[in-house]
Amino acid sequence: MTASAPPSTSNRLTGRPLLLAIGALAVGGFAIGTTEFTIMGLLEEMRADLGVDYAQGGHVISAYALGVVVGAPILATLGAKKPQRAVALALMVLITVANLSSYFASGFGWMLASRFLAGLPHGAYFGVAAVIAASLADPARRGRAIAMVMLGLSIANVVGVPFATWLGQQFGWRSMFLLVGLIGATTLVLIRAFVPDIPVRPGASIRTELGALRRPQLWMTLLIGIVGFGGFFAVYAYISPTMTEVAGLSASLLPLVVALYGVGMVVGNILGGRLADRSIMGSIYGAMVAIAAVLLLFPLAATIPWTACVFVFLVGTSGSALIPPLQARLLDVSPGAPSLASSMNHSSLNTANALGAALGGAVITAGWGFTAPALVGAVLAVLGLGVALLSGRMDRRSARGLSGHADSGSTGPTEQTGPTEQTGPTGSAKALRAR
Repeated sequence: MTASAPPSTSNRLTGRPLLLAIGALAVGGFAIGTTEFTIMGLLEEMRADLGVDYAQGGHVISAYALGVVVGAPILATLGAKKPQRAVALALMVLITVANLSSYFASGFGWMLASRFLAGLPHGAYFGVAAVIAASLADPARRGRAIAMVMLGLSIANVVGVPFATWLGQQFGWRSMFLLVGLIGATTLVLIRAFVPDIPVRPGASIRTELGALRRPQLWMTLLIGIVGFGGFFAVYAYISPTMTEVAGLSASLLPLVVALYGVGMVVGNILGGRLADRSIMGSIYGAMVAIAAVLLLFPLAATIPWTACVFVFLVGTSGSALIPPLQARLLDVSPGAPSLASSMNHSSLNTANALGAALGGAVITAGWGFTAPALVGAVLAVLGLGVALLSGRMDRRSARGLSGHADSGSTGPTEQTGPTEQTGPTGSAKALRAR
């Protein structure tokens, strides 16, 4: 296997230019987060206007998630040979057009199709934005740069979703899509103005990107996200009935609960980025332990209003702390295919969303109560930790094997399939040591 050349340090930015470039990419994440989650709060208004039942209304949400899962690997692979800024711009154009299409949707079929279309660029955008941010930042601050891009998604849960929900209630549910379209158009201007035009990676190709699918560590990392993050969604999917039926909070306070959860996501995202710069695998282990502990204690905390609110914040914090190191890990284990690997993280997280919600709903239907999903989530987090530990062990075995091969004095070619290949756009000499 021929490794691609490392990126030129001329692409890197510092200070204000770096903050503006990453901030421009984060605004796109804010738009995506707003359109993804606001529709859940406006589901009743949309369903009534389109004349469909609740099951069909839920299909609109599922269509978006399906678009994310399908679109992330396909669009990331197709954009492999294109300049990364151009890919980010094209994806944001698609996001903007799809949301404007939803605004004008005259029937259920049109709405279903436009929401699927809106989901297609979701994962690919975050994937290429993470690659750009990691390429522009100093390698020692790579985790924080990735976290700043993801911060747009977290802030959307604090500001964008509550505001868009209020806007939809006051001026019609379709106004939310118009707002997202305007944010998308603004993102296009900001990316064009502040994100530098990074050259295409040497050796980049669709074949190279698809070659990443042969790497066991890629699938191990995705499995960590699917299983471990599934516990996070098992609780969040049923947070409303848990807070009203178990904690005894008024339904009028639910927007504040959701905002508190969003603040936790912001804190966790920042924390996860900083910890990832110290140790990627160490931060993954720590996040999985924290998720398991928080979810295990959640059923007890949920019986008292103020402790329930504290643990909602902790659920958001512990879950979001896992995202930046997972994103960085995927970049490391697929140095020749960073866009595909990074994009697939969001496919795995949406799969985790479906898994967690399904398992949580199953235990509630079985009569185990609204706090049972938290216990299911704790089990999933422990399983995710087990996958992470196995992945780390595979790293160490690979490193020992390479060391032994080098000590033997062999000069023959070897195929490095583990994360010891640090030659991609985010690689550095410190990467293996950091893990």
